[in-house]
Amino acid sequence: MLRFACLTLALLLAACKPGGASDPIETPTAQKLTVFTGGTIYTGNPEYPTVDAVVVGEDGRIIGTAPPLSEDWDESEIHLVDLKGAFMYPGFTDAHAHLLGIGQRELNLNLEGTASITELVTRIEAELQGMDKGVLLFGRGWIETGWPEGRMPSAADLDAVSPDNPVILTRADGHALVANSAALAAAGITDETADPSGGLIERGAEGHATGMLIDNAMALVAPLLTEPDAAAKARALETGAKVYASRGWTGVHNMSVGSDEAPIMLELAGEGKLPLRLWNAFDADEAGFELAAAHEYEGPTITNRAIKLYMDGALGSRGAQLIKPYSDRPETSGLSLITDEDLADFMKRSDAAGIQVAIHAIGDLANQRILDIYEAGVYAPDKRWRIEHTQILAPTDIARVGALGLIASMQPSHAIGDLHFAPARLGMDRLAGAYAWKALIDDGAVVAGGSDAPVEVGSPLIEFYAAVARKDLKGFEGEGWHPEQKLTREQALGLFTTAAAYASFKEDDLGTIEAGKLADFTVFDRDLMTVPEAEILGAKAMMTVVGGKIVYDAASAQAE
Repeated sequence: MLRFACLTLALLLAACKPGGASDPIETPTAQKLTVFTGGTIYTGNPEYPTVDAVVVGEDGRIIGTAPPLSEDWDESEIHLVDLKGAFMYPGFTDAHAHLLGIGQRELNLNLEGTASITELVTRIEAELQGMDKGVLLFGRGWIETGWPEGRMPSAADLDAVSPDNPVILTRADGHALVANSAALAAAGITDETADPSGGLIERGAEGHATGMLIDNAMALVAPLLTEPDAAAKARALETGAKVYASRGWTGVHNMSVGSDEAPIMLELAGEGKLPLRLWNAFDADEAGFELAAAHEYEGPTITNRAIKLYMDGALGSRGAQLIKPYSDRPETSGLSLITDEDLADFMKRSDAAGIQVAIHAIGDLANQRILDIYEAGVYAPDKRWRIEHTQILAPTDIARVGALGLIASMQPSHAIGDLHFAPARLGMDRLAGAYAWKALIDDGAVVAGGSDAPVEVGSPLIEFYAAVARKDLKGFEGEGWHPEQKLTREQALGLFTTAAAYASFKEDDLGTIEAGKLADFTVFDRDLMTVPEAEILGAKAMMTVVGGKIVYDAASAQAE
């Protein structure tokens, strides 16, 4: 017998608090309960912030939470899960990620962490060893921030080691790529090729294409890439979900999903191979629109009723659309990927179909255009439509986000990565409206927290740290980085729990640990609410629970 809290099932249930109430709940019949105890349990509910035990029924929902008692468990009635001193939280949900891309990053050439153009070229040379001539090499994850060369890579850099193979390497943000000369030639791109709408072919001083393709210009080399078949996508989705569960995520708001992925995800979930709760936002094509409108291919852990659009590109590749030109490239103000008229029409159509709209916007002009179009459409605040990223806002627009009821879906890690180049892109004055989590919350906006993986690592610990520290992973903050925008620990927890639940219309089921809600829990080995901020990054996920089922256990994983 383990001595933790209760003598019998009846005593346990008499001690349980359903949703914070003091009245005991009725004893359920003919089911064996699961009790999580033996650690510190944060509920996310300010009325009773911590409890000593959580009782879960066989239906995967929380029956109640228990205060401490001093007798034995009756193990014939209770399945006990001993937290062994760890710290449990409501399940962390990544409110903006790309699950297929996360899996593909694990399975393909991952250029994350490449420290220079020299290292990039060396890695490409090594990858090409033994490859047949003419075979394309694809990789993703490089970012030039901090590179000693102080610039983006070019076709010329790659050509020396890849004369016989096309090479396409996508920047970490997914909004730019570098192609070598063989790939440019295979795609028919010359110095005379015109820039497509919403895209840019970077050119050197003499007008020659450098190999850098921005936003819609990337589509010019897309025919060279082999579209993965259903089996490859299933493998990537399964791999991404397994990785995410091992990090402590219980759910993902899955962005830019192809409509063909929907039946694959449903099948994987039915086979127990997708251990996450998914809210999917599909590509803005007809197939995705029809699927979201009809809520097709949904299941107990899968919700399909949103569409993802793009207003602009990314700040790092200067595709984010700004009100005034870039400080370090005054000849450009970024790219518009959709017209105001087309967005207004899409909003009307989505509203009529009951579709939730999620719109990528990074630059202050892109965000301002969304606010203006939404306001002109006289849409009610209860739509819960979302601005994905909401990175740069004109200070006068910050209060408008909450007032209009739009959700700011933001990724804290973008701020601690971008702080190394955003001042150069924007100048110091525009940083006042950059990554303004605290100001948005103070002005009444719901801020849902995500990672944008595979653009970023996709770690709940990095995201939580970034929200409360607003420093890079080495503790560097930077001039003019507005430390007043840091969040409290409670606010940071809310980004990935209560706010993420609200952003997906799941606040009655998720976000806090209380009676009646789904038993989704994240367990770390240290107390994120009290440890020094630098120690947050050293924490480890010990257990991930979805619907009362343990989908990841660090002890079991270590034993394998």
